[in-house]
Amino acid sequence: MQTSESTSGTASGQPEFAHSGAEPALNPHRWLVMSAVGVGSLLSSIDSNVVAIALPTIRTLFNAEVATAEWVVTIYLLAACSFLLTFGRLGDMRGQKSIYMSGFATFVVASALCGIAPSIHLLIFFRAVQGFGVSMLLSSSPAILTMNFPGSQRGRVLGLQVLMVYLGGMIGPTLGGWLTDTFSWRFIFYINVPIGLTALYLSARFIPRVPPARVGESFDFAGAGLFMAAMAILTTALNQGHDDGWMSSYILRMFAAAVVLFIAFVWTESRVHYPLLDLGMFRVAAFSLSAISAICNYIAMFSVGFLLPFYLIQGHGFSSSHAGLLMTVQPVLMVATAPFAGSLSDRIGTRLPAMVGMGLIAVATFLLAQAGPVTSEVFLGVSVGIAGLGIGLFVAPNNSTLMGAAPRHRQGIAGGVLATARYSGMVLGVGIAGAIFTTYLRAGTEASFYAGIRAAFLTASAISCVGCVCSAARKRTSG
Repeated sequence: MQTSESTSGTASGQPEFAHSGAEPALNPHRWLVMSAVGVGSLLSSIDSNVVAIALPTIRTLFNAEVATAEWVVTIYLLAACSFLLTFGRLGDMRGQKSIYMSGFATFVVASALCGIAPSIHLLIFFRAVQGFGVSMLLSSSPAILTMNFPGSQRGRVLGLQVLMVYLGGMIGPTLGGWLTDTFSWRFIFYINVPIGLTALYLSARFIPRVPPARVGESFDFAGAGLFMAAMAILTTALNQGHDDGWMSSYILRMFAAAVVLFIAFVWTESRVHYPLLDLGMFRVAAFSLSAISAICNYIAMFSVGFLLPFYLIQGHGFSSSHAGLLMTVQPVLMVATAPFAGSLSDRIGTRLPAMVGMGLIAVATFLLAQAGPVTSEVFLGVSVGIAGLGIGLFVAPNNSTLMGAAPRHRQGIAGGVLATARYSGMVLGVGIAGAIFTTYLRAGTEASFYAGIRAAFLTASAISCVGCVCSAARKRTSG
């Protein structure tokens, strides 16, 4: 494959690469690019996990209703989900660096505003702005890494990015609790500012400006509006289903509206000349199967995260700290495995690690479905560890396959699809597991509690098997 590189550079001395539609030029500062993108991934992951631990304190301070306080978390996810494809597409049209840096700047400013928010309603608004900025970061990050690293290193570098995401998820609750207890809940937002400014400097200095591969393409406003509306309604329905009842007319109407909007979105994308989401990408088996596998992985992952606290604390009598310590086994193994899995996939191909990873997740959730009132802690720890090992093995190789299967001029959209799969899997995992569990709980017996846990974990295991089949169905590839 051939590459072309502009040697003229930019005014700031940064290298500027031209797209040839092939392998990216070798950026001598690519590991500093990785550092900047890694910090962005870390901060976005921490921010997705850090606020929940401080929510009771925030609610008490502002004397807010629980339903109102929950929007501090919900609005962030809603804003991040709704704009992922939009900014992925804009990155392909305008250049990934400009979108990424705009997202970082928005995130830093919004973090400072969250810290000084004088009311719960302004805090919710600033959290929405934070989510808006994060959607720019998440949609651009994989594309930037793919464009700055050769295909032979793609698995390794995406594995390192996954490592930063998992680290954020692991330290977020602990960091949030410590900052809230030691200083104030406001410091969970203030801490983003100096770290974010440092990463913003690294991004400005070392991420090269890559001119769009194609010019003159228009933006699909109709598709963007339909996707935003569909994701916003779906996310709201899945978050409120627990409180309002999954079979309530209000929630059912919201699900129906989301389905109609998604159908209208697909219909629109199949007819516009320059679509927000190029449906032709899904005709490539490696791309579509990787996207399905990613959704299956995150559904299973967040089902486990939702169900385990209920089982460990209410069903097994663990304290919150004891339950949290046992659950830490999963992210620790995810962090330890992800970089290794990415490097391994560069050497032996992505299919086998992804397939084995999804298989281990299916085994782990099946084992957790066997848990009862007297299940040993060793059995639970091993099961949770297998889940962490499987997720760590799966994500980086699967991400590498998906990004490698996308055309060079559609890397931003591919990154948006990847991030959308993660957030969709998150809300679907909690929604599906919650719907099954709460349905059984209505019987009000001890047996129904364990039956609900079992049914929800078995469903997660079945979904993981679907992801395993999709991973196995791909051709053997290193990227």
